[in-house]
Amino acid sequence: MLIRLLRTYLRPYRKPLAFLLVLQFAQTLATLYLPTLNADIIDKGVVLHNTHCILTTGGVMLAITLAQILCAIGAIYFGAQVAMALGRDVRQGIFRRVLMFSDREVNHLGTSSLITRTTNDVQQVQMLAIMTFTLLLSAPIMCVGGIILALNQNVQLSSLLLVAVPLLAVILALIIRRMRPLFRQMQERLDGINGVLREQITGVRVIRAFVRDPQERERFAVASNQLFDVSLGAGKLMALMFPSVLLVLNLSTTAVVWFGGHLVADGTMQIGALTAFITYLAQILTSVMMATFMFMLVPRAEVSAERIMEVIDTEPGVAAPASPRPAGQQPGRLELRDVEFRFPGAEQPVLHDISLTALPGRTTAVIGGTGSGKTTLVNLIPRLLDVTAGSLLVGGVDVRELDPAELSAAVGLVPQKPYLFSGTVATNLRYGNQQATDEDLWRALEIAQARDFVERMPDGLDSRIAQGGTNVSGGQRQRLAIARALVHKPQIYLFDDSFSALDYATDARLRSALATQVTDATMIIVAQRVATIRHADQILVLDAGRIVARGTHAELMESSETYREIVLSQLTEQEAAA
Repeated sequence: MLIRLLRTYLRPYRKPLAFLLVLQFAQTLATLYLPTLNADIIDKGVVLHNTHCILTTGGVMLAITLAQILCAIGAIYFGAQVAMALGRDVRQGIFRRVLMFSDREVNHLGTSSLITRTTNDVQQVQMLAIMTFTLLLSAPIMCVGGIILALNQNVQLSSLLLVAVPLLAVILALIIRRMRPLFRQMQERLDGINGVLREQITGVRVIRAFVRDPQERERFAVASNQLFDVSLGAGKLMALMFPSVLLVLNLSTTAVVWFGGHLVADGTMQIGALTAFITYLAQILTSVMMATFMFMLVPRAEVSAERIMEVIDTEPGVAAPASPRPAGQQPGRLELRDVEFRFPGAEQPVLHDISLTALPGRTTAVIGGTGSGKTTLVNLIPRLLDVTAGSLLVGGVDVRELDPAELSAAVGLVPQKPYLFSGTVATNLRYGNQQATDEDLWRALEIAQARDFVERMPDGLDSRIAQGGTNVSGGQRQRLAIARALVHKPQIYLFDDSFSALDYATDARLRSALATQVTDATMIIVAQRVATIRHADQILVLDAGRIVARGTHAELMESSETYREIVLSQLTEQEAAA
């Protein structure tokens, strides 16, 4: 998965990577050539008292060192640039895919896990990339070049490499093999901490209201200790790697000095050559040590890449049509024909045989008990979910064949839990219509009965809104969400229990304003309060996912026992008849 991820997202950066490889190659060759020049200074200059040779060779070494520095700077620059671009592109890829997900995919993967995959997992892959570009590319060149030049200095001493390098490789392979499952557990435990923390921050008021602070602290401590235990195990293994490399390096150096000293004493090897060989040995084992550092990152990055690709490879349950069709002549006409919906793996459908027609200028209300399928029905219209049987048409075209942009323009949803984004009142209201003027915003606020409290805010339309709208009340948040839908100016309005936080007077004024000022749109209102929907042109009564009755308020009071029970649970007989 890691190779596939890197191959996919590094393809646009082939030219910078090629230039980076050239710079790393040049830098490594310069590094490898310096010990040979140093040996010449010792053997041909110092030993023979040849000052000219020392100065000439020293000048060459200085020039090569400067070139090495320039190549290193260039390699680090291009390596960092490509690695940062890789992280950016992968994050964008995950984000684009998540935006296409329906609720089913989001719930399957988990919100906290998606956040971890978009941030921490991408960071692991990005860290591997930057270390590869700055260190690992030069490691094999230095290792191979060092072996060749060490053989050039002395073949007998080079036999020590046949022991040192395989021994180091075996030690590292055993350690890395045990590290990989621990890194997978670390990422999963990190998901767990994010999930607990997100839930506790979101529900902090409930925690305080029920005085559950000690229990929640214990719950977080358990999740934190689980991550600590796995991290400690991985850390212990990582701590073995560098001492292992240094042990092999120091033992090899000792062996070279021991055997090389005898060769120098015998006159079969010069001091400069021995010095160069020791340097090449250090470079070879240092390259292995650099690769060791990389291998510490590879297992975790591989796990992260698998988690990232799991998101990218997940096909959205609600897919855009290959050849979208434009909307028909009446984009506000909504039809449901024998619609059925069931969640994947469910034994029974949530909705059965739902058929209705809603026309522009008319209001259709949906009422029913908890769990009757009201919100699911509303979510089918903007394609947050797809019907599993039957057809749902907007403007005479099945929503599965409709252009997503046209469907979004035709449908305005005010969800059951309205959400406001961080920014200002104006940016939230313009969320679906960036061209809306201030006059459009004030008109929408007036219809939504929100103009009075926005005018009382310090900066009016430019007043700040916190993330989630936490700095305004529930009723104000609902009215701002309704105003946002009005600014969008769709042909179909979907109000999913969007008046529940309003008092009866505000509710009545808002519905009256909608009826008089938004007359050419189709209204679908889901509500629990009878007062909200009693004046609708058509009322649908849902029970266990089926439409058990339909008609006006007066008709249903006479014909539907289910509707009558709902009404009389909220109103007296006299109020219901009024």
